[in-house]
Amino acid sequence: MKKITWIALLFFTAFSFAQNKTFLDVSYMEMSASADSLVSPDRIYLSIFINELDEKNKISVEELEAKMMNELKALQIDTKKQLTLSDLGSNFKKYFLKKKDVIKNKKYSLQLFDTQTAGKVIVALEEVGISNVHIEKTEYSKIEALQLALRTKAMQRAKIQAEALLKPLNQKIKGAIHITENNSSGYLYSRNADVHEVMVMSKSLKEEYQAPDIEFKPINVKAFVFVKFAIE
Repeated sequence: MKKITWIALLFFTAFSFAQNKTFLDVSYMEMSASADSLVSPDRIYLSIFINELDEKNKISVEELEAKMMNELKALQIDTKKQLTLSDLGSNFKKYFLKKKDVIKNKKYSLQLFDTQTAGKVIVALEEVGISNVHIEKTEYSKIEALQLALRTKAMQRAKIQAEALLKPLNQKIKGAIHITENNSSGYLYSRNADVHEVMVMSKSLKEEYQAPDIEFKPINVKAFVFVKFAIE
């Protein structure tokens, strides 16, 4: 019985040691690498704010809304898919204090796909009395696929660097035993500068208007990897 007990104890000890063993018990080297790319945004979101602030020649929100819809349709914009109502409010405080009509307002978000159309929209809306328009954000639609490609590129760089450092030592990497990664992207555009350029051009008549040649600063997409390579 004692012999059997000792064998069982040795087996349990060996099993526990194997279970607790981690990459820290293996000879390894740690490498980091990155890859990045600049891409032009292909999704542009405009914020459009409509309100009844002109008390002398007040135009209702409904009238402004109708004008906006006509202008957008004239520019071949699918308002059902690209235009969403993001906020709806009324200034009840002013209504109760001054006993006037409720001043209503609406806020829309419009999705566009190029800067030329964005310029045309801003000009068209200003000419019908809607000037409170600004760029909300820009995006790149294929960001996930790009990030995956950049992670792959960063991994390849990490491997090449590791092999280069081990070559003088006559050693080789056996494989990766631990990998962590990180992604980042920056929406790099100057919103005020871009809108200002379009607003200046909008002073001309609509018939003579040519969409300004504006370009958003590209989105900087980066991928970082941190790899532990086991070495022979």
